[in-house]
Amino acid sequence: MEDLLIVIWRTVFLYVLIIVVLRIMGKRELGELSVVDLVISVLMAEVAAFALDDPDSPLFMAIMPILVLLIIQITASFISLKSKKFRDVVEGGPAVIIRNGVIEEQTIRRQRYNIDNLLQQLREQQVASVRNVAYAFLEASGNLAVFEKDSDRPILPLISDGVIQKEHLPLIGKDMEWLMNELNAAGYSSPEQVFFCTLDKEGMHIQEKGRTG
Repeated sequence: MEDLLIVIWRTVFLYVLIIVVLRIMGKRELGELSVVDLVISVLMAEVAAFALDDPDSPLFMAIMPILVLLIIQITASFISLKSKKFRDVVEGGPAVIIRNGVIEEQTIRRQRYNIDNLLQQLREQQVASVRNVAYAFLEASGNLAVFEKDSDRPILPLISDGVIQKEHLPLIGKDMEWLMNELNAAGYSSPEQVFFCTLDKEGMHIQEKGRTG
């Protein structure tokens, strides 16, 4: 009976602890978990399972690894905010699967994404033909974002946290010279002054660093 009460107590305690840790980690849907988030979540589950399997082991031996994992996740998130290279390695970025009605064969091979999956996701979004697609992006979450030729252009960051996203400029038919001219016209001498910049149907959208709502 005593062992049963210990298991119940540990279960409740670890449940509350993991809920608190996950709340601190931040809100994300399951499909949006990065590799780091997923690995840490799995490891926390394993640590909790070991603590429940062995009621005689000190509970501290389960709490400490969970707290260490939390510190790792917070550190990785902080580095991810500051470094796009780190973010690209850990979380990945969108890959252009269809461009102007043409399937990017090399990209789908590199992403290990087959034609059947592509067509299924196109059907789910009521896209009648690949030829109607201006751009289709395979997001880091695994979802397919489709923009048909008669729809608004996709939201692509041209500047993110002061860093120009050079790979996105050709996708909207622009170049570095155009972007710098637009920044100068808006009163910015350097992209480092800009937190976020994109081009939508209403024109350039530029948000300066440090600006709040």
